[in-house]
Amino acid sequence: MGWFRRHPVWTIVFLIAFVASVLVGGSAVTVWRAAHHDGAADVQRADAIVVLGAAQYNGVPSPVFQGRLDHAVLLWNQGRADLVITVGSKQPGDRYTEAGSGAAYLEQHGVPADKIVAIPIGHTTYQSLQAATNEMARRGLDSAFLVSDPWHNARLDAMGSDLGIEAYPSATWTSADTSVITRGKEYARETFAYLYYRIFGGS
Repeated sequence: MGWFRRHPVWTIVFLIAFVASVLVGGSAVTVWRAAHHDGAADVQRADAIVVLGAAQYNGVPSPVFQGRLDHAVLLWNQGRADLVITVGSKQPGDRYTEAGSGAAYLEQHGVPADKIVAIPIGHTTYQSLQAATNEMARRGLDSAFLVSDPWHNARLDAMGSDLGIEAYPSATWTSADTSVITRGKEYARETFAYLYYRIFGGS
């Protein structure tokens, strides 16, 4: 204790580092555990399936986006919901939106057009999910399977709860992000993204 009293600056640095390591470590555990739990195992049905957008190329979903859409088709074919919502805007210069590209892909793979709602809103996960929950509220719906990649599950769960829906993250495991290095980077990035969201909220 005497050393800490004689070195107050180093004591503060040590405490900050200790708190930061606890927060980051706790976030990492939360992200990892959520990634390995499928919300579709918790309930048989939800009001909707919400597919978070990813890159598309001239209307064709990227491999990462296709993995999410294929998982949504699987949930649809299992009779898990009566509506599928795709979200996501477009980048400058793009002709197609993520939401529109996703909706077209779903229709091509057997989901009826009148059971798909494309919402071309959102450049961030929070903006997209907020747009989806607003549409759900308009329709009187309050529960959804949220489809993205596994490392997003924890943040999606938190965002869904904050936005007032019963959220059941159900991730694809057929993502194009298959290498150990790529997945490791995604888990590390999402650890800090989840921690940032829990501290500062979404926008």
